[in-house]
Amino acid sequence: MSGSLYPVAILFAAIFTNNILLTNYLGMCSFLSVSRELKTSVGLGVAVTFVMASTSVLNWLVYNKILIPLELEYLRFIVFIIVIAAFVQIVEMVIERVSETLYAALGIFLPLITVNCAILGVSLFMVIREYSFIESFTFGLGSGIGWFLAILAMAGIRQKLKKARVPKGLEGPGITLIITGMMAMAFMGFSGMINIG
Repeated sequence: MSGSLYPVAILFAAIFTNNILLTNYLGMCSFLSVSRELKTSVGLGVAVTFVMASTSVLNWLVYNKILIPLELEYLRFIVFIIVIAAFVQIVEMVIERVSETLYAALGIFLPLITVNCAILGVSLFMVIREYSFIESFTFGLGSGIGWFLAILAMAGIRQKLKKARVPKGLEGPGITLIITGMMAMAFMGFSGMINIG
């Protein structure tokens, strides 16, 4: 594959074939909890996408320009978490100033973006796969978009389920997990097209 097309392939794969949520099952806690309402799902999805894309770039710079030259690669877990926590704090303050309704609707899940394992997973995959700066950005952006699409689809389905007759034993988390599994199988249908990593 030509070098110029490789970032596009990474972006497509991160959204569909290697979806961080539906393939690696990272970030399931906030996905299952917030996907009850469409509005909060959109807000959290946009916030997670923005944080993933931004922190993948920031962590790439910190890792390649500071940790590797100083031979401190073993500190990457701690440093990545600190970078993510600081960046999420900034995003939280911006959302609170821009939209108090969205801030109130997201509630506890906004600060929990810090411990969303999907965001840390993107930074760790970036290191393991030895992505370049551009590849890291496209991987972070694609993973965020993939997570956003998954939570948006789940919120839409759960809105429809409010009017559906679901068997008593499957109400709530049971039917949500079954739908998540079916969504994961649907996204796996893209796996023969492009698979990176």
